Amino acid sequence: MSATGAKNTPFSLIGGDVTISGNLTASVDLHIDGTVEGDISCAALVQGPDSRITGHVAAQSARLAGLVDGSITAEELVVESSARITGDVIYDNISIAPGSRIEGCFTHKQNGPVTVGELKLIANDSAG
Repeated sequence: MSATGAKNTPFSLIGGDVTISGNLTASVDLHIDGTVEGDISCAALVQGPDSRITGHVAAQSARLAGLVDGSITAEELVVESSARITGDVIYDNISIAPGSRIEGCFTHKQNGPVTVGELKLIANDSAG
């Protein structure tokens, strides 16, 4: 039984006056208006415009409106105009509102992670 008396809480809320230092894992939807210093893993994430996340975000769906300093992996990603993201983004579907700022690399999930292969220098002996 939860503190609210509900048997199955449909989402969890982290208020604007709350700061969490550590990783978060939620099997339900998560709404963050406060500050999280750590990685987040949840079904769906809604980030308020005044919130701050420092760490990796992994979610089925994410609607980001605040500051994120870390990488993001999401099937469905919506970046609101107030969002400020510094980190790489891996997505299936993405929507980016005008005015948002993102500094990082974008990778579509279908392409998989980018790996660096071995480079070999081939000398051309016929050059003269």
